Amino acid sequence: MTTTTLWRPVGPEELDLVRQSGMREFPPRLPDQPIFYPVTTEDYAVKIARDWNVPRSGSGYVTRFEVLTDFLRRYRVEEAGGQAHREYWIPADHLKDFNKAIIGEIEVVQSFGATV
Repeated sequence: MTTTTLWRPVGPEELDLVRQSGMREFPPRLPDQPIFYPVTTEDYAVKIARDWNVPRSGSGYVTRFEVLTDFLRRYRVEEAGGQAHREYWIPADHLKDFNKAIIGEIEVVQSFGATV
């Protein structure tokens, strides 16, 4: 079983929902959020958590988790503004399967702004 490490920057509300799952899954997307965006580097996740989440919600967190590599092969890595900004675009209706492909717990590895 081979896994790929991914990161996801989250705000306090999303982190609370991840915690409610026992740190095992990400919450369903909202109706205006058709895509789930895990990113391929910690640096990119830090930039989003610090520069976008903190001004928007007062705090930002970087999560790290392992996903089955075989599952990820269904999706392309997309560049969102350059090679340093790489992410998977997981359709919202695939998130349940994505969560099943997470191996182990989702960890909070960095936090910025107010802490929850």
